[in-house]
Amino acid sequence: MTNKPTHHALQAIETKERVIWNRIGAAWVHGDGKGFNVKLDSIPLDGEVILREVGARETEEEPAIEGATA
Repeated sequence: MTNKPTHHALQAIETKERVIWNRIGAAWVHGDGKGFNVKLDSIPLDGEVILREVGARETEEEPAIEGATA
């Protein structure tokens, strides 16, 4: 496992106005590229975790993730 995560673990919270992307952990690609190590700081109540590459391009539906919410 490298020091920096390769992916953010996220929770998408839908409101009437927008979607709030909450970072709940991180993931690292295995050395052989066939899996991930995942560390979660919290677990979403709906059980859904979204993994996005660190530095993934921003879109209107999926904003760039750098803070707790976007």
